[in-house]
Parts: sequence; C-alpha cells; structure tokens
Amino acid sequence: MPLVYRYLFSGLWLSWILYWLWAARHAKPNARLETVGSRMLHAVPLLVAVALLWVDRVPVAFLGARIFPATLWPFWIGALLTTLGMLFSVWARVHLGRNWSAVVTVKENHELIDTGPYALVRHPIYTGLIAAIVGSAVARNDWRGVLAVLIAGAALWGKLRLEERWMTEQFGERYVAYARRVPALIPFAKWRV
Repeated sequence: MPLVYRYLFSGLWLSWILYWLWAARHAKPNARLETVGSRMLHAVPLLVAVALLWVDRVPVAFLGARIFPATLWPFWIGALLTTLGMLFSVWARVHLGRNWSAVVTVKENHELIDTGPYALVRHPIYTGLIAAIVGSAVARNDWRGVLAVLIAGAALWGKLRLEERWMTEQFGERYVAYARRVPALIPFAKWRV
C-alpha cells in the first residue's frame, strides 16, 4: 500500500499544486499584504503537516502505529475524500477569480464574493484543503496523519482569523452580515465563528 499511496496521492497533490500555480497568474494586484512573519506562522506548520503525510518513517514509533485494521477501505475512503476536497477548493478558486491570493491580502478593487461555494462557507478553499488533508491522513491510516491534520487545521485557523479581521475592516457591516449568515468552514453548521 505505501507505494500505491505515494503514487496516487503524489499525483493528486501535484495536479492540485500545478493548477494552483497556473491559476495564480492573473490575480489582481495587492493593495494590502500580510507580513512575511505572519505568512510563516501558517506556511511552516503546513509544511510540517505535509512532511508528516509524506515521509515513510517518523522518529516517534507511536506516530507510525495504525488506527484502523489493515484493510483497503481507509485507503479508498481517504482517496475519495482527498479528491472531493481538492475539487471543492478548485471550485472555490475558480469562483473567486482574480480576487484570489495564496497569502492574506486585500486586492485592488477587492470584491466580496458570497455566491457559489462562498454561499456554503466563507472559506471554501480552506474547507477543501482540510478535507483533502483529512483524506490523505485517513488513507495513511496512522497517528502521524492525525497529528498532520491537527497541525494543518491550526495553521489554517490562524490564517482564517486574520482574513476575517481584514475582510471585516474592508467590507464592514456587509462582511459582518455575511459572517452571521454563512458558516466559516463547515457547510450548514448552525454555529458561527
């Protein structure tokens, strides 16, 4: 299974990254950009999470222990969840158009997008990424996957909070009303952040 995991998930993630790089070419110019230090607060933990999902062995034996019995169902459920999460994030990226950025920014002539996937959650790219990371972790079927999900979730949560603050400053009551109406990450969730 490790070889199949490596090739299938490498292909999925590489395809997603290549699309992301290609799609970034036409983003609007930045009017406001987060600092390098702020960026590192979420980029470094995300890289650690990716490394945990990618490497064959970790120095802490417990992290390599299986969670579920050694069957194929965690692998294929994980592959499906990873694919669906990536597709959801791509849908959001396409829908966001030129307002997208890899880092927290306010674009010139920034628009508040609240349709498509943004009518389901305020941060659908993060929702998709978290689902894809959870899927990759389920397919790994070990405790390091759980650790990777926790680290990635914390990193994206920090980035989300900064974006929320900037969008509230940029759009004022329009964004506050949007946040009251639409959950941050989980579609149809009753509680709001």
